[in-house]
Amino acid sequence: MAKDFRVAIATDLGRVFAEHGVDYLFIGKGAAMVLGYPGTTQDVDVFAAKSADNGRRIVAALRSLEFVIPADIEAGILAGRDFVQIKDGPFDVDIVFAPDGIESFEKAKTRRIVHEGLNIASLDDIIASKRGAGRPKDKNDLPLLESFRDEYNRLHPRPLRNAWEINSDEMK
Repeated sequence: MAKDFRVAIATDLGRVFAEHGVDYLFIGKGAAMVLGYPGTTQDVDVFAAKSADNGRRIVAALRSLEFVIPADIEAGILAGRDFVQIKDGPFDVDIVFAPDGIESFEKAKTRRIVHEGLNIASLDDIIASKRGAGRPKDKNDLPLLESFRDEYNRLHPRPLRNAWEINSDEMK
């Protein structure tokens, strides 16, 4: 089965992020598509750890893919502006440092799904961010994403964790 164009983009972006040491999670419908969700999207959404060092790694990674990052966009990434949209490159990327409905990057990272080397936000977090955004298009996606999450979780059950592991995650 051929990879969807957006999944191929996520794979390339994830590889370059790994090479540059970017701390990230793919989020949004594109992230669900990497896991097999049968949807479409216009861009790649990245939930990134908010730090100037991580911002510099993001900028370097994107430039290595031939993105043009003007000074104002770079400053927004380095400062961890809540939402930075990048359209001057081989594809559109939204860098989100504070997605609606998710309490922190650190907690979301503990729930991530690692799929073929890519860091994907949990489907619960993807759904929470869509619900938190409250946009009509996101509300329309929720029932399908919830059904997909339920089927994905049925086919890919998470390993049981002991109380110490759960408490350790909650302390982060």
